[in-house]
Amino acid sequence: MANAYDAVVIGGGHNGLVAAAYLGRAGMRVLVLERRHVLGGAAVTEEVFPGFRFSVASYVVSLLRPEIIRELDLTRYGLEILPLDGTFAPLDDDRYLWMTSDHGRTMRNLRWFSKRDAEAYEEFGQVMSDMVRFIKPIMSVVPPDPMRLGPRQWLPLRPLWRSFRALPPDERVAFVQLMTMSAVDFVSQWFETDPLIGTMSSWGIIGTFLGIRSPGTAYVMLHHYMGEVDGAFGAWGVQRGGTGAVSEAIASAARAHGVEIRTEAEVDRVLTRGDRAMGVVLRSGEEIRARHVLSNADARRTFLGLVEPGSLPDDFLDEVRRFKYRGSSGKVNLALDGLPEFTALPNTETTEHLRGSIGIGSTIDYLERAYDDAKYGRFSREPFIDLEILSIVDPSMAPPGKHVASCFVQYAPYDLDGGWDDASRDAFGDAVVDAIARYAPNIKDLILHRQVLTPKDIEDVIGLSEGNIFQGELTLEQLFWNRPAPGWGRFRTPIRNLWLCGSAAHPGGGIMGAPGRLAAFEVLRAVRRRGRAA
Repeated sequence: MANAYDAVVIGGGHNGLVAAAYLGRAGMRVLVLERRHVLGGAAVTEEVFPGFRFSVASYVVSLLRPEIIRELDLTRYGLEILPLDGTFAPLDDDRYLWMTSDHGRTMRNLRWFSKRDAEAYEEFGQVMSDMVRFIKPIMSVVPPDPMRLGPRQWLPLRPLWRSFRALPPDERVAFVQLMTMSAVDFVSQWFETDPLIGTMSSWGIIGTFLGIRSPGTAYVMLHHYMGEVDGAFGAWGVQRGGTGAVSEAIASAARAHGVEIRTEAEVDRVLTRGDRAMGVVLRSGEEIRARHVLSNADARRTFLGLVEPGSLPDDFLDEVRRFKYRGSSGKVNLALDGLPEFTALPNTETTEHLRGSIGIGSTIDYLERAYDDAKYGRFSREPFIDLEILSIVDPSMAPPGKHVASCFVQYAPYDLDGGWDDASRDAFGDAVVDAIARYAPNIKDLILHRQVLTPKDIEDVIGLSEGNIFQGELTLEQLFWNRPAPGWGRFRTPIRNLWLCGSAAHPGGGIMGAPGRLAAFEVLRAVRRRGRAA
């Protein structure tokens, strides 16, 4: 029997590491247990092919909370986010949409399509920035319990209510619309150009089994608009060394505060006595005692997989089973012999457009057709792809003269008609490459290696139920105090001293760290409260 810890964290994903670092900083004896050989969960860097390093699953960074970077001093431990420069969307008629940090270039490109849209672009950007400033404080607030009427728990929301009242009337309307409308309907209030509406709306389908015309996708778009690099809202970047380097920076900060981290240590179940968590049992049979257990696994894996049957109320388990995952995203990582060349903007003219996100299929009808396939259990024959050539921003990811490309893909349904196997995985990878070749014909000749991850692979390898990258969809009914079940949005669970600290808890997914930080604070608050009671 190992010595008891103050806290054991199940899962060495970035949120689990954040929680551990804060608990360690507070003086607690903390152990992190990761079942894989590498830390990071979905935020990992692996050399899948010799010389080529991939951000295997998660690939871009900007949601990571500034207070976490500051409080854990992550730059000291190697955090270095390199900005991506805008969005490039090649079109079928050899035109292209290109929005960059160069305001003049962006305006000139938008005027090719519509003078009206160019004029509306700044107004839209201002509204979205105001919405982000308004809603971002929620990322640092523990949701109240709507089942309780005590006023104290609602006090943290008072500044938010004041901020809402201070918004101009039209921006109050915009906020309500963002929480309820489809991405296309919301964006169409500003713009008339199809590729611009499609490009903006595509942010609303990331990681969600919804189409761009589905209500609720406007909020998912806002969630991604919260990206921030060096104070610039809506900006995205890549970590030098891949997203695994983000996890390693957090792990280094945790170790500096005395946290112990073990890899290849899979947790089999949570030890309970009555209604209280007492520690964990590893797959090897080893028992580890702890006063608090924090699970970075999603709600399904935690409550239906790690907790002994009969330990949880039936009504709570019913809510857990109703929580929607519906994985809809795949990932294709490519090792390339050179740079792809897009017909719409040849590399002989410039390669600056390759330094940002490249949207494949950024028109309304294209995106809707891609969703149509998924609705009927097929992967998209012409998928939407968010393509980044990571090595052009960070050359350390590939050998000299070579490149790595990250292809995030919608849609690839977890419940594929006929199931996922080697043949369907290869066919899905072919569809992705074909979609890119439609705009960059030389891509097929450049591919040296490729790695294809389906939602089933993401579930099996990384441990995300149904391959959902957010540990559960970011739909309105699954946010705030409803995440992961109504009345259980405060990181606590029906088992005392068992906590959720991952993306299944508020405020949701992305390389954000907020769930881990807030969960740690709730544990520390409980410890202080019991200390006072003693």
